[in-house]
Amino acid sequence: MEISKELQDAINEQINFELYSAFVYLSMATWLETQNLSGMAHWMEVQFQEEYAHAMRFYRHIVERGGRVILKEIKAPKTEWTSPYEIFDDAYNHEKEVTRRIYAIGDIADREGDRAAQSMLSWFYDEQVEEEAQTMEIRDLLKLAGDNLAALMQIDARLGARVAAATAPTESTAP
Repeated sequence: MEISKELQDAINEQINFELYSAFVYLSMATWLETQNLSGMAHWMEVQFQEEYAHAMRFYRHIVERGGRVILKEIKAPKTEWTSPYEIFDDAYNHEKEVTRRIYAIGDIADREGDRAAQSMLSWFYDEQVEEEAQTMEIRDLLKLAGDNLAALMQIDARLGARVAAATAPTESTAP
């Protein structure tokens, strides 16, 4: 079953937003590096890689369904923050927006009865629960830490230990 134009257009928009998301996290990493918070910067770099992988998952879905990916301009991300708390608050709110957008794609797939898209999106639904929970937890830890430098350094060290998660294959499984 070929992908519908409406669903293809919505997924193309999401590819653009996932690539923008990658830039958002890379921009956050650069700011954290300037603050000598290399652990938090590392966490954001891993997040950058995940967002790129998400874009490629959507990309592969369109291609495998006989559609066409249309890449668009990616807007510049924010570059300045006042604190690590503000960065992770922005990250949490950004992930909520990603979730909203993915659910909107799901609404189209549901309306069209597109089971292939529904199956692909199921992975993203689970992923977004994890993404929101992680960013919310870190944001809340930073709020608890307040101005306590020792607590901030402990959080930085913890985030520096993040290992890139193995993402599901983005390449075609077709022979």
